[in-house]
Amino acid sequence: MAENKSEIIAGAVVVAVAAGFIVYAGKLTGASAAAGSSYELSASFRSADGITVGTDVRLAGVKVGRVTSMALDPATYRAGTTISVAEGIAVPDDSALAISSEGLLGGNYVELLPGGSPFFLEPGDQIEFTQGSVSLVSLLMKFVGSGDAGATE
Repeated sequence: MAENKSEIIAGAVVVAVAAGFIVYAGKLTGASAAAGSSYELSASFRSADGITVGTDVRLAGVKVGRVTSMALDPATYRAGTTISVAEGIAVPDDSALAISSEGLLGGNYVELLPGGSPFFLEPGDQIEFTQGSVSLVSLLMKFVGSGDAGATE
């Protein structure tokens, strides 16, 4: 009987640790946020390389939301994107979204660049000004190709 008690205790510890990891992962990804604590805005990017559903949306380096959906618009061939922004963050209607990089080896995130308008976007509105991702390979090719190739002696 003592052996059964020790197995039950060990099993309970394993279940508790697993539940702790699930709660931690939920908080880390923002999945545990209460419903209604954010509102959605849409935007259209020429190139959305490097971002996916769940990518952070940051304002001044602080996470204020995430990308909630992405789809190709077959009429414009642009990446239609929907983001959620935390309630209480008023976004001016002349704001912009840009896909930025965390560094040379880091991932990408969506940067919210606030405008100066006294009018604010309402839930469901579209952000008109966007800047897509920049390909590191194309930048390197421009840099390498812009050397003085015609200089010979």
